[in-house]
Amino acid sequence: MIQSKSVARLQLNKICRLLILSVLFLFALPVLAQNTQNLSSVRVDELSDAQIRQFIQQVEASGLSEAQLEQVASARGMAPSEISKLRERVNKLKQNQNTTEKPKSGNTQNNSNDKNVRSNNTSGRQLNYEPDSSEVELNPEKAEEALNAFKPKVFGSDLFKNSKITFEPNLRIATPANYSIGPDDQINIDIYGYSEASYKLVVSPEGRINIPYVGVVQVAGLSMEQATARIRSRLATIYSNINSGNTKVAISLGDIRSIKVTLVGEVTRPGTYTLPSLATAFNALYASGGPTENGSFRTIEVIRNGRVVSTIDVYDFLLRGFQRNNVRLQDQDVIRIPTYRKRVQFSGEVKRPYIFEALDKDRLRDIIEFAGGFTTEAYTARIKVIQNTAKERRITDVFANEFATYTPNSGDKYFAEPILERFENRVVIEGAVFRPGAYELEPGLTLSQLIKKAEGVKEDAFLPRGYIKRLRTDNTSELISFDLGRILNQTAADIALSREDSITISSIFDLRDEYRVTIEGEVRNPGQFAFSENQSLEDLIQQAGGFKEGASARRIEISRRVRDADAGAANSKTAQVFQVDVDQDLRIQGPRFVLQPFDIVVVRNAAGYETQRNVRVEGEVLYPGTYTITRKDERISDLVARAGGFTDLAYLDGASFKRGDAAEKGTGKNRISSKETEVEKVDRLKRLQSTVNDSTERVDENILGSSLVGINLDRIMEHPKAKFDLILEEGDVLMVPKQLQTVKVNGEVLSPVTVIYDSHKGFKEYISNAGGFSQKALKKRAYVLYPNGSIQSTKKFLTFNNYPIVKSGAEIFVPTKEEKRKLTAGETIGLATAVASMGAIIIGILNSVK
Repeated sequence: MIQSKSVARLQLNKICRLLILSVLFLFALPVLAQNTQNLSSVRVDELSDAQIRQFIQQVEASGLSEAQLEQVASARGMAPSEISKLRERVNKLKQNQNTTEKPKSGNTQNNSNDKNVRSNNTSGRQLNYEPDSSEVELNPEKAEEALNAFKPKVFGSDLFKNSKITFEPNLRIATPANYSIGPDDQINIDIYGYSEASYKLVVSPEGRINIPYVGVVQVAGLSMEQATARIRSRLATIYSNINSGNTKVAISLGDIRSIKVTLVGEVTRPGTYTLPSLATAFNALYASGGPTENGSFRTIEVIRNGRVVSTIDVYDFLLRGFQRNNVRLQDQDVIRIPTYRKRVQFSGEVKRPYIFEALDKDRLRDIIEFAGGFTTEAYTARIKVIQNTAKERRITDVFANEFATYTPNSGDKYFAEPILERFENRVVIEGAVFRPGAYELEPGLTLSQLIKKAEGVKEDAFLPRGYIKRLRTDNTSELISFDLGRILNQTAADIALSREDSITISSIFDLRDEYRVTIEGEVRNPGQFAFSENQSLEDLIQQAGGFKEGASARRIEISRRVRDADAGAANSKTAQVFQVDVDQDLRIQGPRFVLQPFDIVVVRNAAGYETQRNVRVEGEVLYPGTYTITRKDERISDLVARAGGFTDLAYLDGASFKRGDAAEKGTGKNRISSKETEVEKVDRLKRLQSTVNDSTERVDENILGSSLVGINLDRIMEHPKAKFDLILEEGDVLMVPKQLQTVKVNGEVLSPVTVIYDSHKGFKEYISNAGGFSQKALKKRAYVLYPNGSIQSTKKFLTFNNYPIVKSGAEIFVPTKEEKRKLTAGETIGLATAVASMGAIIIGILNSVK
């Protein structure tokens, strides 16, 4: 009871958890749709295979089902038609991946119909898009990450968000000569030689340093080179040996100052930043997160003192590694990122499918260069362009000779299509040729020339007929038959080949059943073997490992198929049988018996050859153990005599005799298969199960599984050699137990028990010891299982049950009544209606008789 309550509680908890997850999932969809980008503009046809593969990888990594992603995409505005296209693209890529992973066969298959090829690629095994209700748990972050594969990215947007690229200035380098000194810079002055001194001086807000014994020197606004010259000249007035070279001066920059730079415009985090004075424009852009989604990457301006001192094009760094115009910043510089003027999108078969920013000087050739060029499977003769007009869209084709002159417009979407899944000059030959496969269709190529390219036909080629599967102009196929032998010996006209022709040359082995011969019986490795011409009977026996120890080389029987039997005659032959004697050592003597295809050879045992067969006796005999059968007619009484007879404790009424599957383990020539015995067991089990309920099934199976034969050992010993004194077979086991003193009561009784045997008790007394029959007891089917394996069932006399006798060691079993199905309300009403109708009919008949 406690266990059932625990199971119910677990099921209830699971159901509640599923309901909560489902509600959270439904609430998460609209919130996710509001907080993320809209997918209504996504066109699956414009997505590259790389983007689809990225989507598949992210879905597999996130653990989300495709059905969950579909629901999120639909909530974000993705059209159902686009979702269907996405499913087909995913299935196609996965199917192609599975195909490439499979080992390729030697023959190249011909995809003659290109339309059929494409349809086959998108059909087949469909992904399971039905989510398991126990796993409906949506993680918005994972869904966002997976669906971002559909959102076209702006080229360069990840540059300043990549934590592995910091653009931090290197502060451990020599001071640049053009470095402009300003307040808070530290200048280190080292004097050595005839005079020695060392000073670390900080530039004051007024731009001066005070050198001891020299005085104040103005350095602000000077480059490092200019400041060094000025300081040296002032020191020379005090240290006279500087001019002669006996005293030297080393001037360097110590701690550098900080500067403030302001970033405005389309900046991810606009504001004023404090940076080292060695920082460049890229350092400031990285600190601010770079341009926003609408910011320009190609016209970033550095403004100093009210004028633009540098315009930075980030594409120079991304595409070529150049940091051109990446100027060193000064205090109060302003970096302005304007909005982009022109952006175009490139998708399809290019290496970098992104949104690119274009300048007025850029042409389509430059955009292709930004995209990394075409992939190996791109159709490069032309590019499709989708443009935005004042009120609608239009599509334009730009050909390869126009790439250098075509000027992109803002909002253009370029799509590079893949090449066609077809060959312009392919023919295929397969079958019985030495080099099957695909070949180039050269001008004027004929069938015989193609066979020469395939290095000729094999020796087993079927010469009377071959065929060509040809693709018509409307993509339907036709078969063209030819006589291969006549074409090869040039007695028939050669055939000119066309594109996508598939030539099939069959082998003679492909057009007939595989020729085999069979050998059975007393050989080491019986079975089927490949047939060879001029194969003799001795050859087949040697292939089968030779004779077994007890095999007879005489009267070997060969059965052969009859090919010209009279089908209408009642006594027509169905097989032709030969009996042949061979040499025991398979020496070649006299004429050989040559086999034909499908012959069946049977090798029998030698007459009089027998292997030892063992039986076992257990229990209360003087010498229990294993004994070998010495005669064919040896019986149970003989086995008891060889075992020395019974002990004083032997209980003969409980003796059992087991004969199971061991009868089939014998190796003698008179061995009998136990298959018929097994069939008989199954029939017996079915009959027993038809008389009792399912509750007795276990007992019946135990009875049959034990393979016990009910014997009366006391009677056998009194009348040896009688018909009930069974002849021994291999694997037989005779079990003689000690005196059994208990009786088991099982089945539909109130308390199944094991009670002490009492010869004065009857069947009902033992039932009473078990508490009596239960309400479900089927009394008339109760039975007793005796220790020797025999069963005695209850018999019916008039209305009385005649129960069987109970012996010591027996087991009483009471089966269960079959539950009767109660009538439903409809059946009860129908039955009452039928009775009422019958009563009305009878009354009507009686009234008419009166």
